[in-house]
Amino acid sequence: MANGSSIKVPFMTNMKDQFISVFHDFKVLRLSYRQGEDKRHFSMYIFLPNAKDGLTDLVENMASKFELLEHNLPVIQKKVRNFKIPRFKFSIWLETSDMLKELGVILPFSLGGLTKMMDFLAGQNLFVSNIFQKYFIEVNEKGTKVASASAAVVTLCMCMGDCLLKNLYPTIETN
Repeated sequence: MANGSSIKVPFMTNMKDQFISVFHDFKVLRLSYRQGEDKRHFSMYIFLPNAKDGLTDLVENMASKFELLEHNLPVIQKKVRNFKIPRFKFSIWLETSDMLKELGVILPFSLGGLTKMMDFLAGQNLFVSNIFQKYFIEVNEKGTKVASASAAVVTLCMCMGDCLLKNLYPTIETN
């Protein structure tokens, strides 16, 4: 752990040759999933920095130079001594409205924006106020379980009588 402590975790082991590449600063392991009936092929890649505290640098390096990621994926199987990977399970809950807005998804979040997107909602003043997402991933010897759920909070804006929106935008007064 970052604070110097340690925890015990169960490990997966395997005696088969593995798709692995070794570089100066990190190693990459490819875990291939069993192929289904179609021609699609899926794999999980695990990147392991050589330095104990090198994960942040590795992530920043890969994020800023995508070609490093693309050209460093293993393609040849090799023998690996003492092959162990921790089993893991995690979930995360996110409020994603701001991320979507930064990506340019604006209309559903504006007053009446959802109504403009959906023909069957004509006459209503609906908009999305929040979007939440939860992800779950579990990896062990049997494979990977993944689940995802999304929820949107839809708000109806109604006014009785005259509606006055005041100070919708900031104003600058000059003398």
